[in-house]
Amino acid sequence: MQNLVKQIEEQIAAFQTNAELQVTKNNKAAGTRARKAALELSKLLKDFRKASVEASKQ
Repeated sequence: MQNLVKQIEEQIAAFQTNAELQVTKNNKAAGTRARKAALELSKLLKDFRKASVEASKQ
């Protein structure tokens, strides 16, 4: 579960960096990377929820 949290943190950082570049410098490629990071982040958060529920049952 620690590995999953680390992956989530990395995706959040990637999203923040690329979203900021898109907003401030109108960088279209950064926008694409931010959307990709957001999609991956949603998958990781779902996995975290499953792991967390499983851990709380034990």
